[in-house]
Amino acid sequence: NLVIAVQPDRGRRDERKAEYHDADLPPRHSYLAFYIWLREIARIDALIHLGTHGTLEWLPGKAVALAADCAPEAVLGPVPVIYPFIVNDPGEAAQAKRRVAAVTIGHMTPPLIEAGLHGGARELEALLDEYAQAQELDPRRARKLADLIMQKARESGLAGESGVSDLDDVPAALARLDAWICDLKEMRIGDGLHVFGQVDADLYADALASQATLKACARGEMEGLLAALDGRFVPPGPAGAPSRGRLDVLPTGRNLFAIDARAVPTRTSWEIGREAARAFVARYMQDHGDYPRSIVLDLWGSATMRTGGDDLAQAFALIGVRPIWDHASARVSGFEIEPTAMLERPRVDVTLRISGLFRDVFPAQIALFDAAVRAVAALDEDAEINPLAAERDAAPLRIFGAAPGAYGIDFADRVAANAWTSRAELGRHYLGASSTAYVGHGEGEQASAAFAERVKNADALLHVQDAAEIDVLSGDAFAEHEGGFFAAAETLGNAPGLYHADATRPERTIVRALGEEIARVVRGRAANPRWIEGQMRHGYPGAAEIAEAVANLLAFAATTELVRSHQFELVYDATLGNEAVSAFLHDCNPDAARALVRTFEIARERGFWMTRRNAIGLRLQQSETTA
Repeated sequence: NLVIAVQPDRGRRDERKAEYHDADLPPRHSYLAFYIWLREIARIDALIHLGTHGTLEWLPGKAVALAADCAPEAVLGPVPVIYPFIVNDPGEAAQAKRRVAAVTIGHMTPPLIEAGLHGGARELEALLDEYAQAQELDPRRARKLADLIMQKARESGLAGESGVSDLDDVPAALARLDAWICDLKEMRIGDGLHVFGQVDADLYADALASQATLKACARGEMEGLLAALDGRFVPPGPAGAPSRGRLDVLPTGRNLFAIDARAVPTRTSWEIGREAARAFVARYMQDHGDYPRSIVLDLWGSATMRTGGDDLAQAFALIGVRPIWDHASARVSGFEIEPTAMLERPRVDVTLRISGLFRDVFPAQIALFDAAVRAVAALDEDAEINPLAAERDAAPLRIFGAAPGAYGIDFADRVAANAWTSRAELGRHYLGASSTAYVGHGEGEQASAAFAERVKNADALLHVQDAAEIDVLSGDAFAEHEGGFFAAAETLGNAPGLYHADATRPERTIVRALGEEIARVVRGRAANPRWIEGQMRHGYPGAAEIAEAVANLLAFAATTELVRSHQFELVYDATLGNEAVSAFLHDCNPDAARALVRTFEIARERGFWMTRRNAIGLRLQQSETTA
């Protein structure tokens, strides 16, 4: 017999996202009753959980080695859990293993394609090509083309997105525009979704894997699931991002494992992280004309597992500390402080804002970075080259995150429901969810004033994105962390730089201002007909993905000043403003259509979208009525 059911809400439906990771909220009676029914009435032999991730592995209780009174153990009991899991998310797969003893069957990521160009960007590319030819053959025509290009770039919003200002001379402005359009064109985006047990080798033409390996993925996913149901051994396999060159994670269909936490950061990660640190410092100097003195660096558990610790290595490099590895085991055994003469720049005072998963999985790395910070602070160096030296007489707190057992920041639901009064309110929420300090191997201590001081004095926030399959509009965590930081800093009277580092290709890290990254993703993916057509192949979930991207754009608009009005215009024209796409949304997923209507309405009410088209309001009303 097969029972198909939707996992019940663990708490209130209207607080679904906010309560997803609530470590203090016990599951509601109906949640308990559902699992008791599965165990005692339906008497299931196994549970296949589809969709990452669920709520079961995030219920209250210990992080590992659960006791009988821990909620996941009490709810589930001895029922075997088989959990198809995307192969590039080792962090949340590890959570399912640690807390519900799941067999995590790795499955392939969605295929990737180049974004290409559409709309105004495509038109500008043609004009830029024509301009390049005219420069040699007809300078007078070239000058007229340059004026036309600049006019159209301003009208389309591409001038502002690319960083072109009225102060730039024409050749410099055109060069910047050309580089920006090339960046948009070469951006990698998902081409639809992955269907479990099906891998069309033609769709994965961008992958480095062989045709035979891709076919083995399709076969292996279903065989792994059936083997688990049969109670047979499912071979283990590593987790990681194939798009980043991790071909060892293929074929999929194996029981995912992560990394040896004691080896983080790995030697390879150190080399990548050190170069990434140089790229960030160079970009900051380009923007501000000086070295950064104090930054906050976002550090997430899943990314650390995927890369082996690139982000953590970057933090070590910025403060001028090099990890030491045991030659026999390749595990990190300590650190050494690099002299500033070798750094060729001042040290940077780095504060880590760690995720709940990083806290649970990497306690040794927390202790190591804390020890490194204290050692650097104790150096007999001038504060001009070592900002930490100003606190040599104190015990500097530089690692913060959610309280033990808590996860996430979780205010995106309030933004989506228009249930917030001001950006300052969202900023205070971010501070409240991030103000536990971690020192050595300690459990964490509340340090609200200390974290607020770090945010208030930060020159910048840096977030590193390592997987091409995701971007700043893929999930609400990006807006909650990056946007939440800015909202908090603004509340405290600070206006720091926001930087998003693209480390999706390990051979080079490109550091962009967060506003540039948002603009790039809006035009390259969220408003791109090529991406939308890929989602439309998948019906209901594809429509949900479209709505999610626009909701996350709203969250960035709520928390920062980085979202431009014309970007809402772009995504509206590509979704509800497009007759075919609108019909698809209303037919395949009316809930997603209604959510989109509400998102656009909130954007207008809040002044984030100042459209000049009077008919938009009427069209939104019509869309809401249809949905």
